[in-house]
Amino acid sequence: MFRILKVDAGAKTLVEEELNSAYREYGGRGLIAKIMLAEVNPACDPLGAENKLIICTGLLAGTSVPMAHRLSVGGKSPLTGGIKEANVGGTAATALSRHGIKMIVLEGLPKSEEWHFVRVARDGSAELVAADEYAGLNNYQLHGKLKERYGDDISVISIGTAGERQYKNSTLQVTDASSGHPSRAAARGGLGAVMGSKKIKAIVIEKSEARQAFPYADKDLFEKAKKALVQRTLDNPLSHGLMEVGTAATTNVSGVTGMLPVRNFSGTFFDKLDSVSAEAFMQRLQVGGGRNKEGCQAGCIIKCSNTINDAEGNYITSGFEYETIALCGPNCDIGDFDAIARIDRLCDDFGIDTMETGCTIAVCMEAGKIPWGDSEAAIGLIREMMEGTEFGMLLGQGTEAAGKALGVSRIPTVKGQSMAAYDPRNLKGTGLTYATSPMGADHTAGLTLLPGVDHASKTAQVAISSQLQAISAVADCVMCLFGWFTAATAPEITPDLFAGALGGEWTFLRVYGIGAETIMMEKAFNTAAGFTADSDRLPGFFYTDRSAVTGSTFDFSPEEIAQVLNF
Repeated sequence: MFRILKVDAGAKTLVEEELNSAYREYGGRGLIAKIMLAEVNPACDPLGAENKLIICTGLLAGTSVPMAHRLSVGGKSPLTGGIKEANVGGTAATALSRHGIKMIVLEGLPKSEEWHFVRVARDGSAELVAADEYAGLNNYQLHGKLKERYGDDISVISIGTAGERQYKNSTLQVTDASSGHPSRAAARGGLGAVMGSKKIKAIVIEKSEARQAFPYADKDLFEKAKKALVQRTLDNPLSHGLMEVGTAATTNVSGVTGMLPVRNFSGTFFDKLDSVSAEAFMQRLQVGGGRNKEGCQAGCIIKCSNTINDAEGNYITSGFEYETIALCGPNCDIGDFDAIARIDRLCDDFGIDTMETGCTIAVCMEAGKIPWGDSEAAIGLIREMMEGTEFGMLLGQGTEAAGKALGVSRIPTVKGQSMAAYDPRNLKGTGLTYATSPMGADHTAGLTLLPGVDHASKTAQVAISSQLQAISAVADCVMCLFGWFTAATAPEITPDLFAGALGGEWTFLRVYGIGAETIMMEKAFNTAAGFTADSDRLPGFFYTDRSAVTGSTFDFSPEEIAQVLNF
């Protein structure tokens, strides 16, 4: 039976419970939505005692499905003021599932300034450990000290000093399976600040002495379906592209179509596109023995991750992905992979979202605070956040806060969260996802970059966004989105996977319904938190300022937007 660890930050207690049977068919993002709607006051202060930070595994965690060990982190977001789930790879979900732990819940608010971390020992026992000696450390140094104390085979979930200061752009960082570094980020929504408000510095999970067996309903049926799904995934052309280059290859598509954000979503073409192309990325990867085809979690068969080194072979960063490259690169008029990699490393170490950071730097450039394309000045802004200067503290509150303070007219946020690296004038379905997702402007909530679709046209985009938001929500409940792309197109396989694992009668419609139910619970939470139809809007300049690349605007009416997610 799966377990829950509940940590009361006020009472400084840790108790263990069995997973409620009512939650058995929920995992990841769906489990977070279920608990938040049932147990958390939507009107609560995100950094107050009523909010919870929920860290949980997916529905199939503990099984042998490749890529089923993503970790979901959720709560009420300090950045958006609504419900938030941040999904991350790394080793932690695998480590938790091997201990039979489905979920860790942090609740309450401490009455003192003392810091703690949660330790799950090799025998499965758990305790709160005093952590004042680790306060003030950033993630790389913290992970190193924890490995010195508990061994190299631990998994760590931690916050840097950004989370300690409760910056609204702060992350939780998770140990990467290939590099062993804290380079996997539960990045979006400022959930690191929620962990910081509880004064929990880290969660340390030691390798279990005995692996918890998953309670299959029909293991033979499950294994047959899993084998078929693995083969289908390996044969999928999308998987091949991710295997060869990783998400960095997206620049080759977005750069020539006007989807790539350039100079704070100005709609212009990036004149240094060759410097951030897939080919340039692969050349840069070879420097100093860098590597691709790495997995962020154990058992991954797509292996879209990578490690970036300097010319002397010294590690810089890992998990270097399109969103970071685009938003900290062309969106800031920067075309230097070395500079962007340094930004990525600083953000992971300090514990801030690279996407929010890239958009924040760009609005500073828009305001004339620093020059366009000046990578050293951009890094200087991150260091201001790290040093806690007055301006750095403002930047730590996110793109919207910084843009408003600087008087910028183009602030690319929805529900307070910065956009991902797709211009919604030229990828209109994703623009609808930005507008309507309960998550805010989050591409993983429903990226509509499908082949054979005219993305600058309105045709069918409402239906495409709705369907892909539901499909993506299922992925966030079950496995890595890249693996789910195959499962979502295999109606003759996927229901058997669920029936074999969980029992009962499963159809593809029932699987799809996991995503729809998750989104409806999230919408109900946000409505109770004060969100209205007017919250589902893009910033005005996307409706009025034409893309110079295509001449397109985001031209959906409120009535058309209201049809999205109308399940």
